[in-house]
Order: sequence, then C-alpha cells, then structure tokens
Amino acid sequence: MGDYFIYTIIAFILSLVFSMGGTGSGIALIPVLNFMGLEFVVAKAIGLFAGASTTITASVMNFKRKVLDLSFVWPIALMMLIFAPLGAYISQFFNEHYVKFFFMLLLFYSASMMMFGKKKAIYKAKGRAILFISGAFVGFLAGMLGVGGGNILMPLLILLGYEPKRVAVTVSSVVPFAALSSFFTYASYVKLDWILLLCVMFASIAGGYLGNYLMHFKLDQNKTKKLMGFLLYILAFKMLYNFVIHTI
Repeated sequence: MGDYFIYTIIAFILSLVFSMGGTGSGIALIPVLNFMGLEFVVAKAIGLFAGASTTITASVMNFKRKVLDLSFVWPIALMMLIFAPLGAYISQFFNEHYVKFFFMLLLFYSASMMMFGKKKAIYKAKGRAILFISGAFVGFLAGMLGVGGGNILMPLLILLGYEPKRVAVTVSSVVPFAALSSFFTYASYVKLDWILLLCVMFASIAGGYLGNYLMHFKLDQNKTKKLMGFLLYILAFKMLYNFVIHTI
C-alpha cells in the first residue's frame, strides 16, 4: 500500500509541474516509474494511460468549440491512430535496451526544446501528403517509445511551416486518442497492476487540473519550461548513465 501512495504522489507532482507548462507529464513519468523498479514496458503503458486521461477532456472541448480545422486534423489523426498502436505492438520485438536509448534521445531533445528551442519554420509544407507522412512517422515512433507524441509532433509541424496556434489545437486534440490506442495495444500483452494504474490516473488528473488552474495566474512560462527542461535533462542523463553501465 505504501508503494501505491508513493507512486500517486510522484504522478501528482509531475502532472502539476508539467501541466503548468502546458504539456503532459508522461515523458517524465515513464523513466521515473522505471527507475523506481517497474518494468520499462509497464511504465510506458501506465504513462500513456495517465497522459491520455488528463488530456482527453481538452480534445473533446476543442471539438465542441469547433476550433478544429478538420481538413488539417484528419490526415494526422488517421495516421497516428493507425501507426501508434502498430509501433506499440512492434515495440515488444525490439531489444528494450535500445528502445530505452531512443527514449533517452527523446528526453534530451524535449529538454533542449524547452530550455533553448526557438520554433521557427525551415520549410513551407504544402498539400496533405506531408500531413499523412508526419502522422505516420510520429505515430509509429510515439507508440514504440510509449509516449503521446505531442513533444515530437508539435515542433515538427511548426518546422514545416504550419501556424503555431493551429498546430497546438491539432496536437492537443489528436495525441490523447493516439496515446489511448497505444495503451490498449500494450495492455494486450503486458501484465498491468490495475490498482496502480488507477492511482496514477487519478493523481495525474488532479495534478493536471490544479496545474492548469495555476497556469492562468502570473506564472513565468519561460521559467516553468526551464524547470521542466532541467528535470528532463536529469532523467536523460540518468538513462544515459544506465545505458553505458549496461553496455560496458
């Protein structure tokens, strides 16, 4: 019972901090759960479920408010819903040691974007083909690594020249459903502790709600994102250390 309490507190704190920066906590929750003794594949499944639970409400609200550009959203959504569970399924056949290596690279990338990133377009994409390709690529990679994919999809679309606000609404609407489809794929071959899953889910929802509430006060978003980036760097270096130790 004590372990459940510790996991709940950690999920709440990470969700609180990351929601204040306007993003999900799954990317940090997964390595933390793994460091605490959970199998990496189990940590991925729990992180996906917690992340989807905290963000799916925003997706539904975006749809109800009719702020979605469906012609822009549907190619990305379709490909992510197909390729995210595919990546999650294929993940079981990859050497976990190397899956962790790619997850570590994602941590370094996400931390750097939060600390130093200047999201500027480097290419002006045209046509829907690039949307299909982007959705497929991000969906597969996100499913394999066990993340929602927002940290990959958002900077990618902005670099391709799409308007940031349009991208933000699209990502917040698509990623939760892709994450949920990946979770059910992991759940089909991973033995899960459903009590732990529910504890982490409710803690993440509570932390996300409070974090979103606090975000509307006079918080310095730059400082918040730097704090998030600093935490991700710590986790990335810890994973790098573990990778080197197991490789030598």
